[in-house]
Amino acid sequence: MRILIATSHRNLAGGAEKYLQQILPCLAGRGHQLALLYEYRFDPDNERIDPLDPDIPSLGIQETEVDAGLRFVRDWNPDVVYSQGLDDAALQSALLNEYKTVFYAHNYVGTCASGEKCHAFPTPQPCDRKFGPMCLALYYPRRCGGLNPATMWKMYQRSAERNAQLPRYAAVLVASDHMRREYKWHGVSAEKIHLAPLPNPHEGAELTRSAAAASRSHLLFMGRLTKLKGTARLLEAIPLAEERLGRTLELTIAGDGPERRRLEDLARRNEVQAQFTGWVGSSHKLELIKQADLLAVPSLWPEPFGLVGIESGAYGIPAVAFDVGGISDWLIPGLSGELAPGNPPTAEGLANAITSALSEPSHYADLCRGAREIAARFTLAAHISKLENILKSVLGTTDQMPAPVGSGEENTHVEA
Repeated sequence: MRILIATSHRNLAGGAEKYLQQILPCLAGRGHQLALLYEYRFDPDNERIDPLDPDIPSLGIQETEVDAGLRFVRDWNPDVVYSQGLDDAALQSALLNEYKTVFYAHNYVGTCASGEKCHAFPTPQPCDRKFGPMCLALYYPRRCGGLNPATMWKMYQRSAERNAQLPRYAAVLVASDHMRREYKWHGVSAEKIHLAPLPNPHEGAELTRSAAAASRSHLLFMGRLTKLKGTARLLEAIPLAEERLGRTLELTIAGDGPERRRLEDLARRNEVQAQFTGWVGSSHKLELIKQADLLAVPSLWPEPFGLVGIESGAYGIPAVAFDVGGISDWLIPGLSGELAPGNPPTAEGLANAITSALSEPSHYADLCRGAREIAARFTLAAHISKLENILKSVLGTTDQMPAPVGSGEENTHVEA
């Protein structure tokens, strides 16, 4: 197949780019011809998503212009477009007009004006409304995206354009049952929606130490430091958990963002032993995972999936999190970690989850085994096989690729 990958960034910027970094060499290795169309300026000195070998034809819209990008696509003549959610709705519409397009919904494209699917006032909590005019009425009272009316209208119009595009995709891939329900609710027909969980970047990782120690106390948070990532709630929960456990907990906060200074002040006020590393590269991130005892994913917004959970789970590191979005697809209470109530998400609830995970050494050891078992089900082979079958189905071919033996493709979602 000739597959055009349409995405926003050619440099590694977030989860969508990390995903492409995994699958591009795999698709090329399976004989598919690939080309890359991206929106924002590429920095060759920073980490990229496309492999150097084989060289993939590519063009950046910001580096040229939209018309040049469309000429590039027409000249290359793809069989199918695999879109990761473009910021430019007009560019996405132009591709939909000319090519069969498959969309991977990494976030709430077309189902939320702010893209966060979360109210900010009076306290952050997930939003369960369907996108529509009522979003405008709630924008100010619930602080869905700020206070500027011009920004409100611009965000709403942009989301409305993307919402209108949803039925035009030949197929929509989602990472979790939560996202499958979200897109079905927003008008995508059930037969077009495919559950295709993200593959684990650390698949097959070797355990580096035992979980049998009598006491575990090192927590790890990894992510951008914004209000909706819930790091403040974690810093409020740790003193409560320390009191119940009867020991001090250490916390590493790996990431950067607008909330960092406020979080550092909060850690000092709460007397939490917290180390702020700033942004970390892939190798440093891996070292932090190996040193941790428990991953904290305190997101207040409904994470579409939460890839960091299975990344850490591959090394036998269980997690605690609020029960929001797609997190429960991999975090099974009592098996791979512990969940706290997510609506509303409270420090008290998160402290209870931390205490439950760490209070009994035998239970903690079980969680480590369970985290590794669940993470092992999210394989790259199963994901690629499913993606190929969907693309072939869209093109009208029938030679379906079998799921790899033991891949777990047939039932990646886990019931407790």
